[in-house]
Amino acid sequence: MQFRTLAKALATVAATAIVAPAAFAQNTMVGGAEMMPSMTIVENASNSADHTTLVAAVKAAGLVETLSGEGPFTVFAPTNAAFEKLPEGTVEDLLKPENKDQLTKVLTCHVVAADAMSPAIGQMIADDGGAHPVETLGGCILTASIRESDNALQLTDENGNVATVTIPDVDQSNGVVHVIDTVMLPAM
Repeated sequence: MQFRTLAKALATVAATAIVAPAAFAQNTMVGGAEMMPSMTIVENASNSADHTTLVAAVKAAGLVETLSGEGPFTVFAPTNAAFEKLPEGTVEDLLKPENKDQLTKVLTCHVVAADAMSPAIGQMIADDGGAHPVETLGGCILTASIRESDNALQLTDENGNVATVTIPDVDQSNGVVHVIDTVMLPAM
């Protein structure tokens, strides 16, 4: 009798050990906040201390409802530091009501109408011989590539600006976010 009870207890512990890590896995942290896969892109971005400029820009452009929608979307989300790399006064000018169309164009050049996790993007890059064109909702063409030195996913905009994905594959209820370190700009 005791042997059966012990065997049952060990089987329960073993099953729990296999399931427990998945049940208690922590979600990706961005800007000091846990990104919840059950929340939308806008809801999660609003919780990130590193994306306050992006959230303000999304609100000013009237894109909150769109990026809270069903999707799926892949958003290459520039950090506050990425916006700070732009020439002085650029962000302030873009946030003015009279520049809403230009702001919308810049922001939608960071959004793709797909749910593209980094392994899928990496495969597309490999299939295309090292560079894959990515068409955005804003009509911009970004070129995705892999930096050989550290296998980092990079994007190059139509002006030659290069962004590196610093946090990939942040799962959202309506798509995925890849945090980037440079703002992508439409062709000038």
